[in-house]
Amino acid sequence: MTSEDKNKPVEKDGQLLHLVFGGELNELQGVTFRDLDKVDIVGLFPDYRSAHQAWKAKAQQTVDNAHMRYFIVHLHKILDPDGDGKYG
Repeated sequence: MTSEDKNKPVEKDGQLLHLVFGGELNELQGVTFRDLDKVDIVGLFPDYRSAHQAWKAKAQQTVDNAHMRYFIVHLHKILDPDGDGKYG
């Protein structure tokens, strides 16, 4: 087992949850949304690949607005920070 393998999260049921969301930011370098009521929750995805595809599609749709940003949140790292496949 390599050190890279040790850092890989354990996939339970083939699922590593990711959240994709975005919206218009107050500042180009910031992460504060202009209007939380208008934040676009794109969805939950079972793996990074599908989350990245959704993120890329949304980012390309909004390329003309410099303040519009989309993010991928690795929910599996929040739910299982030590990567052992167990909650807590």
